[in-house]
Amino acid sequence: MTPSTVLFDLDGTLLDTAPDMGEAANRVLAEFDLPPLTREQIYTHTSFGARGLLTAGFGKQAKFQDPIALRARFLYHYGQAICQGTQVYDGIEALLDRLSRLKICWGIVTNKPEGLTHQLLAHFPRLQAAQVIVGADTYAHAKPHPLPLLEAAKTLNCAPERCFYVGDIENDTLAARAANMQSVVAGWGYTGDPALISNWEADHIFTTPAQLSAFLGS
Repeated sequence: MTPSTVLFDLDGTLLDTAPDMGEAANRVLAEFDLPPLTREQIYTHTSFGARGLLTAGFGKQAKFQDPIALRARFLYHYGQAICQGTQVYDGIEALLDRLSRLKICWGIVTNKPEGLTHQLLAHFPRLQAAQVIVGADTYAHAKPHPLPLLEAAKTLNCAPERCFYVGDIENDTLAARAANMQSVVAGWGYTGDPALISNWEADHIFTTPAQLSAFLGS
């Protein structure tokens, strides 16, 4: 099925944000005299946001910390240096060009706070052209709840079953399924062990943006 709309996750799908997300987490850890996260830890946990990164960094000490306060510190540091190392994935801009040529609507549905999402996208004009942008706090629920996806589809006047949702973690697949959308795994992102992806029961798995682009036709 050729979709009428393609919705994308942001971190690990359109943008490699791990360098800046990891740096923000490491600044919080430094405030507690804890060692920094390794590169492997950063790339494993970035798609799970502040919670994932800080839980990895604090380890057994995490249960003794105030998660709300830690998240606030993380978001502060992240907002101060939001685009020092972040880059758009190779092939994404070509994919978006293909969507435009095919007259397929596209948008962004992320669990990054909406304010920080717009702050980050200001550095990437091509991504700012998204026809809908939904953050974690845009609506009452964030992914894997289907509400953000359903509202994005409604904004674009597209039936959910005519939408693809592209993301790099299992929760993205769960959100798509709950919204009655086709789930697409961005295998170029922070998916983790490739052997486990088949367990997500996604509708499509692509290892590069170019593969997804080719699937959509010419």
